[in-house]
Amino acid sequence: MSNHSSSTATAETTRIEADPTVPVIRMTRDFAATPEQLFRAHTDPALFVRWVGPDSLDVTIEHWDATSGGSWRYVARRDGQEFRFRGCFHEIRPDRLVQTFTFEAEPDGVALETLWFEDLGDGRTRLHAQSLVDSFEARDAWLRGGMETGVNEGYAKLAALVSSGAV
Repeated sequence: MSNHSSSTATAETTRIEADPTVPVIRMTRDFAATPEQLFRAHTDPALFVRWVGPDSLDVTIEHWDATSGGSWRYVARRDGQEFRFRGCFHEIRPDRLVQTFTFEAEPDGVALETLWFEDLGDGRTRLHAQSLVDSFEARDAWLRGGMETGVNEGYAKLAALVSSGAV
């Protein structure tokens, strides 16, 4: 986890920052991908399950309606354990996604997530993401709970899918 204020990210790492003044987590990562490819990877359920989360999880989509006003739900499994997540897509545009995110074991912990895709040219895109939660305690619990591993392993899988031509 990084709390520095550098504005660079590399294709291999995700910069994750906890804002000191509001309960927000900000993430930035560069990809050798177009904005359209990253948008598709975040909205197509068949692609999404191939990259989301840590390597140790197997993800199954239970519901997926990637439209403004739509909703989603998926289950991640590891060693007989199930972790369920759900949310609503508030806004789906080619350059921006806004959704809620809830880990069902903590139903009061609803995050508002915003992702946007910055076209860097030459087939490269900077992904920006921020998650607003309801308290600093909730934000810090997310950061302690393995979020960094899941984000980095997931985005590494996404980068591999893009480079393989699957996205």
